Amino acid sequence: MQTTHDVMNQAEALVDYNLLAGNRPLLAALKFNAPDLDIAELDKLGLALGTPEMQTHARLANVNPPQLHSHDRFGRRIDQVEFHPSYHALMDLAVGAGLHGAPWSESISQVNTHAHVKRAAGFMLFTELEPSILCPISMTYAVTPALRGNAAIAAEWLPKLASRTYDARFLGHAHKNSVTMGMGMTEKQGGSDVRANTTQATFDGDDAWGKRYTLVGHKWFFSAPMCDAFLVLAQTDSGLSCFFVPRILPDESTNAIHIQRLKDKLGNKANASSEVEFHNATAWLVGDEGRGITQILEMGTMTRLDCALGTSGLMRQALCIALNHTQQRQAFGKPLIEQPLMRNVLADLALESEAATALSMRLARAFDNPNDAHERVMSRLLTPIAKFWICKRGSLFAQEAMECLGGNGYVEEGGEGIMARIYREMPLNSIWEGAGNIMAIDLLRALRKADVVSALAKELAPAKGAHRAFDHLAATFAARIDDATEVEARRLAQDVALAVQASLLYQTAPEPVFSAFCQSRLGGDWGQAFGTLGAQTDFDPIIQRALPR
Repeated sequence: MQTTHDVMNQAEALVDYNLLAGNRPLLAALKFNAPDLDIAELDKLGLALGTPEMQTHARLANVNPPQLHSHDRFGRRIDQVEFHPSYHALMDLAVGAGLHGAPWSESISQVNTHAHVKRAAGFMLFTELEPSILCPISMTYAVTPALRGNAAIAAEWLPKLASRTYDARFLGHAHKNSVTMGMGMTEKQGGSDVRANTTQATFDGDDAWGKRYTLVGHKWFFSAPMCDAFLVLAQTDSGLSCFFVPRILPDESTNAIHIQRLKDKLGNKANASSEVEFHNATAWLVGDEGRGITQILEMGTMTRLDCALGTSGLMRQALCIALNHTQQRQAFGKPLIEQPLMRNVLADLALESEAATALSMRLARAFDNPNDAHERVMSRLLTPIAKFWICKRGSLFAQEAMECLGGNGYVEEGGEGIMARIYREMPLNSIWEGAGNIMAIDLLRALRKADVVSALAKELAPAKGAHRAFDHLAATFAARIDDATEVEARRLAQDVALAVQASLLYQTAPEPVFSAFCQSRLGGDWGQAFGTLGAQTDFDPIIQRALPR
């Protein structure tokens, strides 16, 4: 008897796989940037991230967003945010993997510890599962070095910031196993122009934690408000300064950080982003008065790395879902992955994903070698470039990967519903920590540093002579850097990113990947959308290299 509802030709979800073991581009980047790194811990994390249990936690944390409780039932202010248990399960895994602070607890003074590269790989892998809970993880990573500007606070807080035991309790730091930290920088009238901040800090005396101040003002974006403490910018007589603001004060009273509301965002649903007001909140100076801009730029370098890593991870997950679907879905008599046009799309996405991974991981390596002159220049140069270009490519990438699934990619439910979540998440990293124009302007600042031209030439040298289009582009940089103006800064950021990506692919990827990348991105044999690689492209090895299993 014929039925009306036989289910056939539907792709099973991508689950029960090791996110690291099948990620050949990431494994190649690890071997290149940290050749003697023990990846056993990363392999364990990759296995955990692919389980049905963790994928369920990722879904539940997003469909059950945080809830603000400003007052208790008696009318007293409590300013607390309640999260779904799955949020805490995800945080427990991320903290347990050391993604919030392992580089600061491991000795990076020794040669070849590769702490930042290892952490970067773990951060990228975790993003494939669930990116939005990584906001407090990223901020904790970024603010920890700055906290050393106040020795007394650092002595008490750094050990717990490095702890791998997640502790969500709303208690004073003395009673907790571990703590996390956030940032409060932007205000409604200034946005990226933090010099326009109006929050005022008034000196209130000295105590065991140093110079104590009272803060009055507001913050327009105050993400992860349930962190245990924050670094905040506020005005003093000497100018914009950096302050340590704990949620709970040393006397166990709750600090006067009033959460006005949680943001209703396009994506990033599991993370609580808030607006807050400081009503005579207590804060302690970190570093010197008037040096807040310098400190925020140092912290921004760390979070901008995470933006590039995060988008690279989302690209990889979107690609893996598209590959998984097209391997199973039949159309016109054969699997989608065997259809010529689909092969062009998948190969093109694979090139973009691998190039993003290569550049992000190369930037992480620069963080591991702060005493090397070349690596210091690369850190300063590649941070705005990677953040700008990789994050700019993310939304286009997600849309094309979603289209590989057709209507199934556009709906929210089921294993392929992850694609809709990825699509909503993609614009964030391009906006957060400085949008495209801010990154381009920051690139111009980096170009004023000594020896940028020679450092970039050294970085590109391994691929010299390997492809005509690469050589042509590389030869233009000396003159363009010398004459760089703001109106051309985006184009320069794009081109340097592409050249560095090509050089890295020459050193880490098979020849078909390098050749196709250069011919399309640098040589002009490409359209204005994904899936427009030239007919001579060697599609098979590119697609095979990208498969998740």
